[in-house]
Amino acid sequence: MPEKSSKTVYDNTRQKPPSPDEFLKSSLARIKKVQSHLDSSPRGTRMSGKVCIITGAGSLKGIGYALDIYQGAAHLYLSDYDPSHLHDLKHSLQEKYPDVKITTSAFDAASEKDIVSVCEQAFQEEGRLDVFFANAGRASHDVLPDIDAKAFMESMRINALSCFLAIKHASPWMVKTNVSRGKELSGGSIILTASIAGLRSGAGTVDYSASKAAVNSMAKTGANQLARTGVRVNSICPGLIETGMTSHTFEYAKMRGSQGKIGQLNPLGRWAVAEEIGQMALFLASDDSSYVNGQNVVVDGGLSSSHPVVPGRWA
Repeated sequence: MPEKSSKTVYDNTRQKPPSPDEFLKSSLARIKKVQSHLDSSPRGTRMSGKVCIITGAGSLKGIGYALDIYQGAAHLYLSDYDPSHLHDLKHSLQEKYPDVKITTSAFDAASEKDIVSVCEQAFQEEGRLDVFFANAGRASHDVLPDIDAKAFMESMRINALSCFLAIKHASPWMVKTNVSRGKELSGGSIILTASIAGLRSGAGTVDYSASKAAVNSMAKTGANQLARTGVRVNSICPGLIETGMTSHTFEYAKMRGSQGKIGQLNPLGRWAVAEEIGQMALFLASDDSSYVNGQNVVVDGGLSSSHPVVPGRWA
């Protein structure tokens, strides 16, 4: 009898793919499981004693709002340009982590005066600075023919300048030691929110992508400029995340009944929630990532792992 080709064997052993409705149902279940797991998991101590500054913390569905950096930290300085939700954030965190000091303030993360001020405040009040998570940012929607120079520079100001200021003004305070406050060695972690749009085309507008490419570059250059200080600089490159910034995409898809198609191009076949990015920020902020430096850490469900292909042919 003739042997079966490897292609025939492969085809015969493949499982029937789920229907779009079935896959959407399973994706929603997975996301719910992720969120419930993180919410009910035992409180960690990886941030014990650390003093942290986080910008862009005020969006209800944002990465800053979902951070588990909060657990075990000594003092959190949380800010957002829009103060609307900062009071509620502080209240909910104080209920969950009553031993963590929390200071909130509303300012522009691209304001040098304000960044200098919050870094000085943290050191004066706590005698140390360990983490600066530069998470503030904006998305844009205009295609190339419609965007003007002013809008382009505003994206660069909010997304890129804010990260530059974080690196420049947080690092000198992180280098300072203070034995009386438990900091015997210089060092700290500066985390920048970038995007896969800063790695290659196809994930954002030209101004947004350029600004995030600048952020990724600063993570690498900043790490080398701060060599031998113990201060690490890394960026996080999320893929498609359900946040306030992307809410219009999700609302539009739900309205059209195409929610199941969101995130379909990555190997996991789904979008992410802010908590999943928050976990990466926690890792980079903690000493667990003590040898991770100058990296653009991608969290995109595998989207950037492959060139575009015809589904099922090469993938």
